[in-house]
Amino acid sequence: MARQPRLTVAGFPHHVIQRGNDRQAIVRDDADRERLLALLIEQAGIFKVAVHAYVIMDNHLHLLATPETDDGLPKFMQAVGRSYVRYFNSRHGRSGTLWEGRYRSNLIESERYLLACMAYIDLNPVRAAMVAQPADFKWSSHRHCIGQVSDKLVTPHALFWGLGNTPFAREAAYNALIQRGLSDLQRDQLTRSALSGWALGSPGFMSELKHLTPRRLVPGKAGRPMKPVSL
Repeated sequence: MARQPRLTVAGFPHHVIQRGNDRQAIVRDDADRERLLALLIEQAGIFKVAVHAYVIMDNHLHLLATPETDDGLPKFMQAVGRSYVRYFNSRHGRSGTLWEGRYRSNLIESERYLLACMAYIDLNPVRAAMVAQPADFKWSSHRHCIGQVSDKLVTPHALFWGLGNTPFAREAAYNALIQRGLSDLQRDQLTRSALSGWALGSPGFMSELKHLTPRRLVPGKAGRPMKPVSL
């Protein structure tokens, strides 16, 4: 059965996951992380993709991003992926693929899931037992969102601005959200939807979205039950 095209609609946030082939490392040291981050900044500007949150893990990458055009996100990911693989292979004396096929992504309803998805991304290093607190991890958007650093890749979403009337109020409110964490249900919804490519939102949101794209938004009822997922 032919796979469906990705669901990509301009003006909506998308949760993106790009993993290393066979879960191998996509970065080996901070020089690799700096290069990948620089490419993300460069290509996001070229293809008009606003990145609201990100994390560069050892063997995968998460982004929460809103493209200005329907083809902006795939072109952005393709440009970053190709350039980074050329750099990585040259630097480390290797050849062949680095990525686990094409990236995974899905479109999410902002009001219900955007802030939760930001928290999901920022908490990745904590879930992986790499750090005790998300602020201890350098290679994510978290420190920008709580006011510790200025990150050129991050474009705050309107819902983030709505957390407070001042930078201090927004940063404190977001940090409180992070400290509360996510429920198991929220984590499972965000992981499953991104890996499967199905839209994530309320019935009203799905109804609105189906007028903007011919692509199917949710899976059919037939078929085998999905296996548990982990990331």
